Amino acid sequence: MTAHAITGRRFHRDDRIHSMAGPHGRRRGRPFGPGQAFGRRAGRGDIRAAILALLVEEPMHGYQIIQELAERTGGVWRPSPGSVYPTLQQLEDEELVRENASESGKRVYALTDAGREQAAGAPAPWTAVAGENESELMTLRDLAHQVLAATRQVAHAGTATQIEAAQAVLRDARKALYRLLAEDEDAS
Repeated sequence: MTAHAITGRRFHRDDRIHSMAGPHGRRRGRPFGPGQAFGRRAGRGDIRAAILALLVEEPMHGYQIIQELAERTGGVWRPSPGSVYPTLQQLEDEELVRENASESGKRVYALTDAGREQAAGAPAPWTAVAGENESELMTLRDLAHQVLAATRQVAHAGTATQIEAAQAVLRDARKALYRLLAEDEDAS
């Protein structure tokens, strides 16, 4: 009703969905999708080390590198093309990799001798990113997606009273999660 009083137009059910987003329908904050890391975030040097470690096994193109890292971390780490391709270019400039054209026309990268030397003996960075408790992190991410889906359903089909109740539930859940972290700090 406030929207009607201020703007002179009636509040429509679809307006509730847009109210979950920022101005112009864009979401606020970081997206909560498959490409987002859960657990330890990969550091700047991790993508470089990961590319070298993967190319030790076989020549690959950039998309293969992205897919392989996502697969090896159970979806926890899926680097963006904006981090993979510039790193491949940098490694090529440093003469650690060389670009070869494949039969499919894609640029495939292979290690040079210097690249093999640098990659030798380095630990695979994806193990640290995925962590030992990979399944717990994936379960947490899946639960967060389920809560988001339920929230969207309430926003789309719920009454005003249900939406207010959902907001209270989400506020309480957020506070409870932060309390978990605070309890952990108190125990330290």
